[in-house]
Amino acid sequence: MSAPNLVNLETVSKAYPDQVILDAVSLGIAASQRVGVVGRNGDGKSTLLRLIARADEPDSGRVVHTGGTRVVVLGQTDDLDDAATVREALFGDADAHEWASDARVREILTGLFGGLDAPKLPEGLDSRIGVLSGGERRRVDLARVLTADADLLLLDEPTNHLDIEGIAWLASHLGGTRAAIIVVTHDRWFLDEICDRIWDVQRGNVYEYDGGYSAYVLARAERERQANVAEEKRQNLMRKELAWLRRGPKARTSKSKFRIDAANELIANEPPPRDTAELISFATGRLGKTVFEAKDVTVQAGDKTLLEHLDWILGPGKRIGLLGVNGAGKTSLLRALAAALEDVQPAKGRIKVGRTVKLAWLTQHMEDLDGSWRVLEAVEAVAKRVQLGKKEMSAGQLAERLGFVGGRQRTFVRDLSGGQRRRLQLARLLMAEPNVLFLDEPTNDLDIETLTQLEDLLDDWAGTMVVVSHDRYFTERVADETWALLGDRRLRMLPRGIEEYLERRAEVDKTAAPAPQAKAAPVTSAAQDRAVQKELGKLERRLAKVEEKITGVHAQMAEFATDPGKLTELQSGLSALETEKDEIEERWMELAE
Repeated sequence: MSAPNLVNLETVSKAYPDQVILDAVSLGIAASQRVGVVGRNGDGKSTLLRLIARADEPDSGRVVHTGGTRVVVLGQTDDLDDAATVREALFGDADAHEWASDARVREILTGLFGGLDAPKLPEGLDSRIGVLSGGERRRVDLARVLTADADLLLLDEPTNHLDIEGIAWLASHLGGTRAAIIVVTHDRWFLDEICDRIWDVQRGNVYEYDGGYSAYVLARAERERQANVAEEKRQNLMRKELAWLRRGPKARTSKSKFRIDAANELIANEPPPRDTAELISFATGRLGKTVFEAKDVTVQAGDKTLLEHLDWILGPGKRIGLLGVNGAGKTSLLRALAAALEDVQPAKGRIKVGRTVKLAWLTQHMEDLDGSWRVLEAVEAVAKRVQLGKKEMSAGQLAERLGFVGGRQRTFVRDLSGGQRRRLQLARLLMAEPNVLFLDEPTNDLDIETLTQLEDLLDDWAGTMVVVSHDRYFTERVADETWALLGDRRLRMLPRGIEEYLERRAEVDKTAAPAPQAKAAPVTSAAQDRAVQKELGKLERRLAKVEEKITGVHAQMAEFATDPGKLTELQSGLSALETEKDEIEERWMELAE
């Protein structure tokens, strides 16, 4: 007999004067279950968490906790005492040996703060809460939750203020915890990585789906397709996202939790999300051959040198995901490129700028707008119509694509929430018809539906784009190339994307301690150079053959989708091919360097 749920919601209803949040909803959370909560901003995700935590009372129905269930909550804001130290906030008056001997606590402190004594904080564990930055406070509150002895963790936007490395660490840590988890997050990679169930909060109802985000996208699209209740536009977006998910990195496709035959049927005639060759051709027509070209450039922030001897060509139609730890120089590099437009050159070297470059930069800071404007007025103040690739649309149509539907376009700017202001900022930026976009944390405050709409808009936008984002899913979705600043004053292209970045960062951490002096590399002879080129050629031919075999195995998996035994056999063969491919690429990289 299965164990009882930790928490049950029995016909729970909750409403505010202008909105029904939950309407007779019944849900349960079992031990060790991992549930992701999704839905539009304002539909009641955080309210659902508060009801489960008994921090809020339902209007009707009841919330039942099994006796002795320990619930720990991470809210969007914290209740930490500004006067307390980090040590006091986490461990109270406990002696150091009491918590330092706990392997779980040591792992949490190392993952969030770089070590047992929290070297990433201003004064380690003795830092006062009141002097910490927003990101540092968030990590302290997260550590408080993770070190607690809990049966159920309720996490409201836990990835806020975390970089890509921090998010990857948190997903790995939660994967090993015994506690049940309910998480509200807009980070789709995180949802796919840790969740085995999705709750979709929509207009007073909660729809349940098995699996992570990938499974949810398929199941929701299939449900709406069968019921024929969703408008054609939204279904097209869902199929487009599914097509990208199935073509995505192996880390995503290898752990797909949905039926391959159903997915293939749904996306059989769906093209790639964007025609890269066509967009580059269009962008070249708008921009010419030169966008930004850096030659032997040094980038500084005050007295600190962040990049040196940089040679980099940012060409027309390029879509770059720019990665790096905080302080590595991502924003400083973008500032140097933008400054060159105003004929301000870097400390050393030179940045050449194309004559037709029209740059728009979405920063993390909200622009000041006239509060008496209505949304549509604010968008039309930039332009009445805009051309996005082959599509022309009015200001109202663009605003609608970004979530301002119907009467919401007449909302006063002063009445907008943070997420709505972010969407308005994006609409105004795109209405200016730039041909170069710098997007600095564009996903902040946006819900998943708006993110999907934004990705669709960017698929049609022809120009050069650089994205700086901690949202791994968004970066992989909109960028074609990944470049990284690893803290050694160099900018590198990473062929394997974010996965390679995390591997390299892990290596940097391992080698941070002084290492024995390496022997000088011998000077290569012409004969050695020829041998290297010969081996490179062989590796490229092997890689082509392996990729062809992988494609064949995927086709067979679709054909035998209903045969579990055959699928297991094919999956084993596919894993071996993927391993061989990784080894070939790694060897190619060693020789190329």
